[in-house]
Amino acid sequence: MYRSAVAARLLRDTAAAQKGSGWLSSLNHSRRFAHSLPFATVDAEELLGARPAEVQNLVQGKWGGSSRWNTIVDPLNGEPFIRVAEVDEKGIKPFVESLSNCPKHGLHNPFKLPERYLLYGNISSKAGHMLSLPKVSDFFARLIQRVSPKSYQQALGEVQVTQKFLENFSGDQVRFLARSFGVPGNHLGQLSTGFRWPYGPVAIITPFNFPLEIPVLQLMGALYMGNKPLLKVDSKVSIVMEQMMRLLHYCGLPEEDVDFVNSDGKTMNKILMEANPRMTLFTGSSRIAEKLAVDLNGRVKLEDAGFDWKILGPDVGEADYVAWVCDQDAYACSGQKCSAQSILFMHENWAATPLLSKLKELAERRKLEDLTVGPVLTVTTEAMLDHVNKLLKIPGAKLLFGGKPLENHSIPSIYGAVKPTAVYVPLDEILKHGNYELVTKEIFGPFQVVTEYKKSQLSMVLEALERMHAHLTAAVVSNDPLFLQEVIGQSVNGTTYAGLRARTTGAPQNHWFGPAGDPRGAGIGTPEAIKLVWSCHREIIYDIGPVLQLWEIPPST
Repeated sequence: MYRSAVAARLLRDTAAAQKGSGWLSSLNHSRRFAHSLPFATVDAEELLGARPAEVQNLVQGKWGGSSRWNTIVDPLNGEPFIRVAEVDEKGIKPFVESLSNCPKHGLHNPFKLPERYLLYGNISSKAGHMLSLPKVSDFFARLIQRVSPKSYQQALGEVQVTQKFLENFSGDQVRFLARSFGVPGNHLGQLSTGFRWPYGPVAIITPFNFPLEIPVLQLMGALYMGNKPLLKVDSKVSIVMEQMMRLLHYCGLPEEDVDFVNSDGKTMNKILMEANPRMTLFTGSSRIAEKLAVDLNGRVKLEDAGFDWKILGPDVGEADYVAWVCDQDAYACSGQKCSAQSILFMHENWAATPLLSKLKELAERRKLEDLTVGPVLTVTTEAMLDHVNKLLKIPGAKLLFGGKPLENHSIPSIYGAVKPTAVYVPLDEILKHGNYELVTKEIFGPFQVVTEYKKSQLSMVLEALERMHAHLTAAVVSNDPLFLQEVIGQSVNGTTYAGLRARTTGAPQNHWFGPAGDPRGAGIGTPEAIKLVWSCHREIIYDIGPVLQLWEIPPST
């Protein structure tokens, strides 16, 4: 039924668009053929070991390969199915030169080539429309599923957020990002004016878990503000962004505006050290984030790991809904979201409800067949189960559900495959020295810690929050305004949902997503995020006079 609906809509879109011209007419012509998209060089359904796809690099406006190829295996069966042209340290010169040739004042700014603000509004409009076409959105959703397995709805959601973001910055919205302000000066002819200014040469490093949404939103934000980015996406999933780059070129993106590199971490670090970008955006692990902050002398914006918490308040209601949100937050995408629910603080009033049994039922209905649970790409099965066993040694700890490997699968052993898991640990034990570090270790997979607190123990919960190091997302599930006030007032997380429908996951295009409490923190998605991450403030003070007619040189001061 789904495919029938898609086909019907595709026919309507094609018929309506036949009257168009230019880039859209070209698309319509190509769509008469069963498997062709005018920008695509691969077919998601045909990524096979017998015919592995190839991912290229883009530098100085030209696509090309490399002398070194990294073979990516299918995360569902271990079959080699993608070859990535990875640049080694001997091949970095063109990338270093390309970044180094970009001036500090950028490719455009309010005083230089302002027409490019309009160009990027145009590109966004066309690319947003492209992603709205069912055949194109399905192409990217399927491609995401192949390299970062998640349910179709989760993959399609990523495409839809990206599409809405591009729509948001169509037309004049790009130039509005560079809006200035003026303040009257001390005398006639003096006026101070504040501008948003690009950094010029910049770098973007993004992870595997959202292979389309994160790189596109950060890349376009960088471009909107006038920067020249070098983009590196985790090689396991870089085929998605390679195809998106080709779509953007098709929609008018100048090929020289962005460089796209595949490499290992060591090589990318060398590129950064030699090219010396003015700003680097890094999304990924805290360990690498801290290394980059040192190597690049603090010229970074970070959206790193998140040990994300949820507090269920004293007012109980809509237990089925709350349980469903908890399941989605902890286990959608197999828990491989930086916003995934890592720990659940449950008020004693909720402990008296069937919440945990409902959560267990929801977790156990997830299955590999529809990818509602699947491969974990950065933590092995053994590592996750070892963590569970260590937690179970804490006095009072118990396994609520899961804690076992997935069965009947062909997921290669380099990846993890475990059933959605929850471990209960008593609150007073969590706060003990030694236990706290273990309990709050982020496991980037389908895993969470659950605990319970009494009304008199809220201060202990708040202490646990204060001691955390990562402050990305959080949820306070309560409609009690005084409870919300107390918890929100004594916590930090940059993206915090509050209310009965609160969640931890969710990075749509309509609100800020990013950490708080760290001056290096990066946001994504909104005008505020783009301006914070991808531009700096520049003040121009006009002082044109006139000089007073009777002015004389005053005494020295």
